[in-house]
Amino acid sequence: MKTLQHLIDTLPQVGTVEWIGVRPARREAMNAVASVYAEAGQGLEGDRYRGRSGKRDITLIQAEHLAAIAGCVGLPSVAPDQLRRNIVVRGVNLLAFRNKVMQIGAVKVLVTGLCHPCSRMEEILGPGGYNAMRGHGGITARVIEGGTIVTGSSVSYVDD
Repeated sequence: MKTLQHLIDTLPQVGTVEWIGVRPARREAMNAVASVYAEAGQGLEGDRYRGRSGKRDITLIQAEHLAAIAGCVGLPSVAPDQLRRNIVVRGVNLLAFRNKVMQIGAVKVLVTGLCHPCSRMEEILGPGGYNAMRGHGGITARVIEGGTIVTGSSVSYVDD
């Protein structure tokens, strides 16, 4: 019989990067890109958070949560750039990576915590936007081994 710790530490699923975006400055629109360079301890090239905080080098959200967020505010859909996260991943539960190292293409990141929504979600998604994102806001990560992330990159657990 497998222990609970074994189940927690076993992440056989592999996800895929579906969308990448960077925001050059506060309150500016996200720029969708096909690839981005991630530098260890600095973050994403072209993103406003680059070099600012080692815990929030990258923000990630699950593609599967976009429909849930849209449903909670009565919208037919929500686009990745509206949620202001850097990377949209499909096919793996990002919360399972909390406090673990994961590989995104050639890049290794340490998942540092949850990416909570901000009050701007009320402006962007309408009334209830903040609460619609609670529990669906994604994760933050620190780049520990740099490289280029491209759309279509695999996302997997690194067993150190």
